[in-house]
Amino acid sequence: MPAYFDHNATTPLLPQARAAWLRAMEEHWHNPSSLYREAGFASQALEAARERLADLLGIDEPTRLLFTSGASEANNTLFAGLARCLSPEGCVAISAIEHPSVRAAAIAWLGRARVVEIPVDAAGIVTPSALKQVLDERQPALVSVMLANNESGVLQPWSELAAQCRERGVRFHADAAQWLGKMPAEGLASCDYLTGCGHKFGGPKGIGFLLLAHEEESFPLLHGGPQEHGRRAGTEDYPAIEAMVTALEHRQEQGLTVSAAQTPRRDAFIERMKAAFPGLRIISEAAPRLWNTVLMVMPDHSNLKWLTRLSRLGFAISTGSACSSGREGSSVVVQALGADPEELRRVVRISAGHETKPEDWQALADAFVAVGTDLQSGTKA
Repeated sequence: MPAYFDHNATTPLLPQARAAWLRAMEEHWHNPSSLYREAGFASQALEAARERLADLLGIDEPTRLLFTSGASEANNTLFAGLARCLSPEGCVAISAIEHPSVRAAAIAWLGRARVVEIPVDAAGIVTPSALKQVLDERQPALVSVMLANNESGVLQPWSELAAQCRERGVRFHADAAQWLGKMPAEGLASCDYLTGCGHKFGGPKGIGFLLLAHEEESFPLLHGGPQEHGRRAGTEDYPAIEAMVTALEHRQEQGLTVSAAQTPRRDAFIERMKAAFPGLRIISEAAPRLWNTVLMVMPDHSNLKWLTRLSRLGFAISTGSACSSGREGSSVVVQALGADPEELRRVVRISAGHETKPEDWQALADAFVAVGTDLQSGTKA
């Protein structure tokens, strides 16, 4: 898919994941909760997949992992559980650039007054000093900071923030949806809570997980059955779980070689765009970022004009988070950085994949130049 530059929204299914899914569907399609022999084999395969995921994340207790339908359900499960456990005065703190599945879930389950926002600096980073101020002033029960931003690609100093919370006895949650499959998984076990989903790194849609703080913890969102050790009702989708874990194993095997190869390609694209469009601004350009992501404020014309015309040329890009793309200029990141409404309407996001080639980046830049020429000349759609 050489013209596909929206991998932060979703990714194509890896051949390895597809093969794993088909094999699981053929061999272990039975209900893991049933009592006959074949169901027992399915249950064993399910638990083996849970152990493999735990190994990837560096977790010693696989039963801390709860399989869900995706990161959105995982985030909702966490905040719904906190809403039942916290005192009426208890609050949580989230960063100003959190994904809607964290922000909206926290507000829906806890109420806006109990959700404290941690500001980011000019580069879009949650600094230890900003977190310290919130910890001192509001004493939240939990801090939620995403590992890698889905819009700007900015990497947060999550390990330092998690350690800061641990010193204060505050639980730390990380939305790892954009990190997993792109960055190393080592060290993630230091987070108390971790959420992720398969379709962001080559697995199928409809499957994700929540890492709980300890094995005994349970605050189910879905009721009606004893599955997932009594923490989530509903028959487990073992084939999807197997495909997700297989996809993550494959991406982790690729390691940092992809980052080393793709980062120069991304940067060459940025330089070409700057040369072609004076006044173009790269959001958080000086910050550490994912190797695949470029968030730009175009100097002219609305982002929807750029998106629709590039789409006609066969290129798929985004105006920001896919979970809020129904609203023009919806970038939470750019809003948090103090952009005005006019800038918000000119934000576009490029997010490449592991298999994106140098010529694909070049072709996208050429397409931007062609669309820009048409827009300047007033060519009608």
